[in-house]
Amino acid sequence: MFIWTAKLHRGKLILGVVMLVAICGAVAILGGLHAALGADTASASAKASPKGVKTNEDRVAYLQSYGWLVSDEPLAVEELLIPEQFDETYDQYLKLQSDQGFDLTKYAGKRVKRYTYQVLNYPTGETGVQAGLLIYKDTVVGAEIMSSQLNGFIHGLEGGK
Repeated sequence: MFIWTAKLHRGKLILGVVMLVAICGAVAILGGLHAALGADTASASAKASPKGVKTNEDRVAYLQSYGWLVSDEPLAVEELLIPEQFDETYDQYLKLQSDQGFDLTKYAGKRVKRYTYQVLNYPTGETGVQAGLLIYKDTVVGAEIMSSQLNGFIHGLEGGK
């Protein structure tokens, strides 16, 4: 059997304890900062669920989750009938919706509400840009960003950040 002994000086022992507490504190602070920054990044990049979009606040929050700052109230609310049969004039629009994960063909023959909001932060600074949401029974089933200009544009929700 071996016995190992060490002579500790009171000053060195106190210094060692102080250093150990300081290191643990620094690790805790840095870990908390990392977690906080990670949580902010995760929440900023998380897209809102298209389900359960019931109120105006829900619709605005949904658009904000894509980075769009929009008017507090919609510019227009319309009831639309999704056609029973889609002809070739709908091909581009259906592709735009499909690229975003929406399948409008599931809603053929159904009535939806279209909420149109003014976009306040379009990256080019262009005015007259609007965000449209198609809602069926509290679920977003289609969405787009479009220019209200005569020869304007239309694209999906991505790109607002």
